Amino acid sequence: MSQTTAEGVQVLGGTVERGDEILTKEALEFVAGLQRAFGARRDELLERRKQRRAEAARAGRLDFLEETREIREGDWKVAEPPAGIRDRRVEITGPTDRKMSINALNSGARIWLADLEDANTPHWANVVGGQVNLYDVIRKQVELTTPEGKQYKLRDDVQHAVPLVRPRGWHFDEKHVLVDGKPVVGALLDFGLYFFHNAKESIERGTGPFFYLPKMESHLEARLWNDVFTKAQADLGVPHGSIRATVLIETFPAAFEMEEILYELRDHSAGLNAGRWDYLFSVIKTFRESDSYILPDRNSVTMTAPFMRAYTELLVRTCHKRGAFAIGGMAAFIPNKKDPEANEKAMQKVHDDKKREAGDGFDGSWVAHPGLVEICFEEFDAVLGDKPNQIDNVREDVQITADQLLDVASTPGEKTVEGLRAAVDVGVRYIVSWLGGNGAAAIHNLMEDAATAEISRSQIWQWLHTGVVLADGRQVTKDLVREVLADTEKQLRSEEGFPVDDLGRAVELFEQVAVADEFVDFLTLPAYEQID
Repeated sequence: MSQTTAEGVQVLGGTVERGDEILTKEALEFVAGLQRAFGARRDELLERRKQRRAEAARAGRLDFLEETREIREGDWKVAEPPAGIRDRRVEITGPTDRKMSINALNSGARIWLADLEDANTPHWANVVGGQVNLYDVIRKQVELTTPEGKQYKLRDDVQHAVPLVRPRGWHFDEKHVLVDGKPVVGALLDFGLYFFHNAKESIERGTGPFFYLPKMESHLEARLWNDVFTKAQADLGVPHGSIRATVLIETFPAAFEMEEILYELRDHSAGLNAGRWDYLFSVIKTFRESDSYILPDRNSVTMTAPFMRAYTELLVRTCHKRGAFAIGGMAAFIPNKKDPEANEKAMQKVHDDKKREAGDGFDGSWVAHPGLVEICFEEFDAVLGDKPNQIDNVREDVQITADQLLDVASTPGEKTVEGLRAAVDVGVRYIVSWLGGNGAAAIHNLMEDAATAEISRSQIWQWLHTGVVLADGRQVTKDLVREVLADTEKQLRSEEGFPVDDLGRAVELFEQVAVADEFVDFLTLPAYEQID
């Protein structure tokens, strides 16, 4: 299907229920205006990423920028946080399907990261359907009756979570909408549709417009977002500074530009978040050919590894120095009533994780399941008490060097065949789920998004291309990876209840991004070519 509803705009996606309420002529004209103003700059910044990675690989390191030293040494603060998000001690994350939307708002968490990115397969129905649901969320008119007759609606006895919408990263194009014959930047479509329909309503209600910004690699990419915000507000007559955005520091290059990123967004900043899974993926991706940045088995890399500790300590210090929120990482466990002993161990790990973050000075943290909200509250309440946040804890004791951020080699743990098998298993399972339309997948009692599959396949690529020898003496070769893939496929085909329809494609895709000579920047890009 192709329809032209605004000048120069073609919608190639099929009909989505209530999609006509979102894809109006005026909304598409607004999105087209953003694309025309900023699409070329986005392209230049993606090209710059490649150049910078090549430079980093040649130098064997990253460093703080000499040309922005004045910003780091300057005396400035970001804008004061609006009342609706002054207290962010517990944030729940999840995709924007209708059931999740209701459960998130009812969860008791202060904030809901409404995810149009890594926890969402960008099927056209999800892209548009998510916007329909968010429209209803802002107006508190979201409810659902399932085919089985189960009803979900907003509770009136809890404080509803405030939505912070996460659009797609700068690298992603939306193939179902063309502006002047070219695919629109996915981030501009996601942001533009949400902002157009909900900015004024959310301002009146004190719930926005608030965002999470993913996958940025430099302050110039933050500057682009700031310019998008400035234009969007001006075009709709919305007061400058109404938008507030929290940036995920989830790429290795961005860790060296945290202050500059806050500075670029200072009128619109709501702080930084420690996006730890994607950060590991980016560490591998940035230095994938180097022997100095080889990580052990994914599951053995914890937040207490020296380079991860340096990153989170620097994040808190940077944010609080500038009056911004520091938000901690994800607790991905899914409570499991069938195995009380394992469940108790997992919950204790969540307690320990959140206690460490609260003690380190974070203002709040993420959970993936409503069953973890209470634990997160408990640990942050113990530190915050009645205070909404701890921005006043400026952590002047923290002095982090570039060498500490780069010290991947000190990470304890082994590289094992079990780690290789686990990486293939979780990667293939996740891609099966993603191809089937579910980007937030429950795998082995953990809620996984695209970052998990990205770490898994990039780690295998790195081990393979740097000739890693595993703990049992075997070298990682293409034959070994293919052997493990074949074993995994066989096992999943025999696993009761496992959806095998997309399994062949998932195995093929995983092999492509784990074994290919050329490293694929994001596995979701070739995967996107395979969905409607």
